[in-house]
Amino acid sequence: MHVLVTGATGFIGANVARLLLERGDDVRVLARPTSDRRNLKGLPVEVVTGDLRDAGSVRRAVQGCRRVFHVAADYRFWARDPGELYRSNVDGTVNVMEACLAEGVERVVHTSTVGTIGLSALPAPCDERTPLLEGQLTSHYKRSKLEAERAALAFVARGLPLVVVNPSAPVGPWDAKPTPTGQIVVDFVRRRLPAVVDTGLNVVHVRDVAEGHLAAAERGRIGERYILGHRDMTLVEILGELSALTGIPAPRLRLPYAVAWAAGAVSTALSDLVTHRPPAVALEAVRMARRRMFFDPGKAIRELGLPQTPVRAAFEDAIIWFEQHGYIPTSRRNAAWASQ
Repeated sequence: MHVLVTGATGFIGANVARLLLERGDDVRVLARPTSDRRNLKGLPVEVVTGDLRDAGSVRRAVQGCRRVFHVAADYRFWARDPGELYRSNVDGTVNVMEACLAEGVERVVHTSTVGTIGLSALPAPCDERTPLLEGQLTSHYKRSKLEAERAALAFVARGLPLVVVNPSAPVGPWDAKPTPTGQIVVDFVRRRLPAVVDTGLNVVHVRDVAEGHLAAAERGRIGERYILGHRDMTLVEILGELSALTGIPAPRLRLPYAVAWAAGAVSTALSDLVTHRPPAVALEAVRMARRRMFFDPGKAIRELGLPQTPVRAAFEDAIIWFEQHGYIPTSRRNAAWASQ
């Protein structure tokens, strides 16, 4: 089967492309001329050079494909020109959906984010039905992804067989940038996390997220959203897992939110006004950390058969990959684990 993956140079997209290849599909990827293509090295994929913002190149990439996995996104908490996020995430999504509709694609999976799902004040985790309130849109990234998700779902009424998946915080191999969650792993192992804030994430193995994409294409209900997640963990619990795996003590100092906010405000202001480079501490990231982003993946487990790999395995695989690719020294693993 001919399949297109946008965003295959990124974290989730690279894992989706690899899983498709394992299953015997002919994989085509859309990549910008300037993209870092390390995640594609050695893969037997067809590369179409283009840009989501260029409708013509998107149409060429979609032609002849029975399924399309639209994973690509501009994922940043700060941009000198926030409009860039909307041009890639919203306009780019519309270009992909228009091309899929015109080419008669059999199934489209659009990768959104749990950031488009509401955060309830109740102790129970949120699910696909939890409404997102205006005050919870803490960044241009989240706003652009919400607009993109809504734009994609609008194509269902026009006959496009579309399913939306909402990954939580994936962990595992091929996190080349790395993502914010992967950066926690790298910073912890390099002892660059002197303190923790009171926050939490839903952690999931990136391989499970890739499996969820393929299951959504096979069994997902058209027009539905599916949270691809696993285990809710506080940051303290995450660092405890990393400590158990590496033998590195977890930081005990707790940083008040007000202090983290002030650091983010100053760092972001310097970026906006002086350096014009990404801030060391993005204020939007601090704002996101104010609430625990806990979610219930039950719908995806029931309807898609979403795997639930233990989080320790996800962190193990991430550490091994970061070691192999020079992000962290190889001596950091706990001796008992490393000898297994």
